This record gives sequence, structure tokens and C-alpha cells, in this order.
Amino acid sequence: MSLTAKWRGRPIFVRNRTPEEVQAAQAVELQELKDPVARNANLLGEQPATDLARSAGEGRENWIVMIGVCTHLGCVPLGEAGDFGGWFCPCHGSHYDTAGRIRKGPAPENLAIPTFEFTSETIVRIG
Repeated sequence: MSLTAKWRGRPIFVRNRTPEEVQAAQAVELQELKDPVARNANLLGEQPATDLARSAGEGRENWIVMIGVCTHLGCVPLGEAGDFGGWFCPCHGSHYDTAGRIRKGPAPENLAIPTFEFTSETIVRIG
């Protein structure tokens, strides 16, 4: 299940990944990634773009919360699409995996993760 919300004038992607999607994302070797940096505002410094570092954290690995703006030219990618089952930007052909990591195309960076926290099992506070 995924949804798109709006925060500070930008789309936010919230996705509850299946166990198979989490497992596939965890199996990706870091050297296969175009951008090896997590780009997660919830982490200190530049952490590697592991699936865990891109997710809501331990115990919530299935949850992904990201700013839904392609890092190439600012388009809004389509969800559950592309070669890796994550997001696809049809404007210029960038493919992101289910962890929001750029895997193919002209986008230079992974989708950014804003500061967020779960305030309950069903509510996420962003910012």
C-alpha cells in the first residue's frame, strides 16, 4: 500500500512495503547503487544507503517515507512502477527501487527522506 500526501508544497510518498519488497531491497549490494548515500534527515551524517537506513528503522523496515520529487529535474515519479518496482519518472526515465534509491536513469541522487516519526501505529508526523 502506498499513498501520496502533500507537505510544504511538495509530494510525500508513504509506502508500506511487502515482506518480498523489503527482502529484495535488502539484497541489493551497495556497490550496485548509483548514489551510495542514504539521504535520510533522521540519521546523523552521511550514512550508507542500505535498505534499513532508507526505511523507518528497525522494527519498521517495511515503512518508507520520502519527498516525492525526482532528483533530476524535480518531476513527480509514478509509484509502484519502473524496472525495480519502486518509482519511475516518465519525464526523463529515472527508475527508483522500493527504498527510493536511484538505480537507473539521469537522476543523480536517491529520493530525500524528511525528518519524521510515528506518533502511533497509524500516524506519521513529518517535519
